[in-house]
Amino acid sequence: MRILVTGSSGHLGEALARTLEPLGHEVVGVDLKPGRFTAKVGSIVDRRFVADAMLGAEAVCHAATLHKPHVATHAPRAFVDTNIAGTLNLLEEAAAAKLKAFIFTSTTSVFGDALIPPPAAPAAWITEEVRPVPKNIYGVSKAAAEDLCQLYHRKHGLPILILRTSRFFPEADDDAAVRAAYVDDNHKANEYLSRRVDLEDVVSAHLLALDRAPELGFRRYIISAATPFHREDAEELRRDLPGVLRRRVPQYESAYRSRGWRMVPAIDRVYDSERARRELGWQPRYDFARLLALLESGDDMRSPLARLVGSKGYHAETFAEGPYPVA
Repeated sequence: MRILVTGSSGHLGEALARTLEPLGHEVVGVDLKPGRFTAKVGSIVDRRFVADAMLGAEAVCHAATLHKPHVATHAPRAFVDTNIAGTLNLLEEAAAAKLKAFIFTSTTSVFGDALIPPPAAPAAWITEEVRPVPKNIYGVSKAAAEDLCQLYHRKHGLPILILRTSRFFPEADDDAAVRAAYVDDNHKANEYLSRRVDLEDVVSAHLLALDRAPELGFRRYIISAATPFHREDAEELRRDLPGVLRRRVPQYESAYRSRGWRMVPAIDRVYDSERARRELGWQPRYDFARLLALLESGDDMRSPLARLVGSKGYHAETFAEGPYPVA
């Protein structure tokens, strides 16, 4: 199948191209920046460029986007142009070409303020039923692009699946307090309990989405590592995360102790990816228990694909205050 992959010089785009090509697919990678897997250099904001790139395609994996790290360095209009107008260009050309599948990479950032419960409330249990309340231009633009996807499915019957991915970037956290309190691997391991996913698992979700989109029509899915927690843990998670872990994953204490790692005292949210696992048949391989086993055997926590793709960064320049400025 000929598949258009947007953002092919980026982190996820490269991972998709690296995986799709050995499976026998013809990948047409497009990106603003040249790259090994980018066949056409240009902007999705340019309708003619999009139309040319779409010729002969049977499906689209739309991963190109301005991200949260760009909020402090790019004007709001740039998010509207790239994330909304660019997505609209792709949808219009995909509908005209009657593609078999359109997979839109969205983000759990669309939930925004819905992720932060009041101080005395239980941790937020985030499923696809939670109403997004975007809190910055990034979240607003991705939510608007999701709505465009729904519109083009309804109007044109274009099979579209939206994958709301949680954190899978390899860069250090943008919060200076977090960087000061935890070594990077420790912090990322903690996040696998509720809000992180491995790049390989994100790619496998996209492959399943490509296959299932014609049958499913239109769906939104949270793509995040399977959590060991249950809904009834939500109240305790907000005040005593280690206590819940001693029941759910008791082996974590010795694994952490041997490395001098620390567990966060509490969390305010859990991303529940059960629907993607049930409806797509998605089986993420990297969860908290798997990470503990990898650590015990002396292996890297990251999948081979994540190690191969490595870190891409978000900006050409470097910043003294962290991996990127925070708005």
